[in-house]
Amino acid sequence: MPKFTTPQLSWLTTLGKEADIVLASRVRLARNLKNLPFPNRANINDLAQIKELIIRLIPAIESATGLKFDYLEIDKLTHLEQQVLVEKHLISKKLLTNPENRLLILSNDASVAIMVNEDDHLRIQCMASGLDLNTPLAKAFAIDDAIEAYLNIAFDEKMGYLTACPTNLGTGLRASVLLHLPALVMTQQLSKIVNISPQLGLAIRNFFGEDNAGNIFQIDNQLTLGFKEQELIDNLNSTVTEIISHEREARKALLNYSPDKLANRVWRSFGILKYARFISENEMLDLVSKVRLGVDLDIIDETKPELLNILLIASQKNYIQNLQQNENMTPQEIDKQRAHIIRKILQELAPDISMS
Repeated sequence: MPKFTTPQLSWLTTLGKEADIVLASRVRLARNLKNLPFPNRANINDLAQIKELIIRLIPAIESATGLKFDYLEIDKLTHLEQQVLVEKHLISKKLLTNPENRLLILSNDASVAIMVNEDDHLRIQCMASGLDLNTPLAKAFAIDDAIEAYLNIAFDEKMGYLTACPTNLGTGLRASVLLHLPALVMTQQLSKIVNISPQLGLAIRNFFGEDNAGNIFQIDNQLTLGFKEQELIDNLNSTVTEIISHEREARKALLNYSPDKLANRVWRSFGILKYARFISENEMLDLVSKVRLGVDLDIIDETKPELLNILLIASQKNYIQNLQQNENMTPQEIDKQRAHIIRKILQELAPDISMS
């Protein structure tokens, strides 16, 4: 097993389609091996067998994707290293409940993350920048095919792929898109979209688990049984395209009706990020969201829009503690270090910005 290094998320760039609003797209497949119990009913020997079977298939997965992979044994990682992987959404908290015989198989660009022995034997997660569900879908299918060439997967002719959770039965597919929707939040229109999403078989939730933290939201499919994979992808694509249209209209309205007020919000946020000595995580999310909106609307120029994405990762609690190799940092020490990291990143990525 290689030494742990903090994964760099290649898919959190701004090169994808609609990347000023859509941060990333993700496809996840749930799969289980035939004639072996689900992880929650498996004994230690079963889990060890599954782990070894999947490790042996890493060369086949590399051949199918053209990517280099390493694997991390979860029980060999420190607590902070485990939490960094959770913060980056490369593994779930569930994988940490009993880390023995649990794995993360991760591509060198972190665009593919395969959890082994979570709720299911395999959770194949593929990511892409911007609005692009078909690329990760094709990559996930390639990995699925590579595994099925060597191992029998649990499948029923009527129910489809068998999974530990009934909501994943059928395709075993979960697709999601990560969106930055500050204008819909500012104009108080987001609730309408959230309320109608269940009727479309979709769910919208804040990515950071709080009401409107960072104005970043994840939308994903809730139905898997009775649909083909491409139908689920097309439904999500269609809905996201509509949400993007509403966000653009809301941004246009803010620029048309209160340009000075919007510019003031943006520049005040930038000033705090650039000069503050203490910043909490929630404050950072709010400020970075406003600055990213200002960059996307050309209120602030001469900077890189991926600023938001970089700060979102580099300013998180466990990332900071792992960077300092200190699990016992006080909240004040974390807030101080967060502000230092933000100032340093802004200096590197936006050294020429002047507030006028």
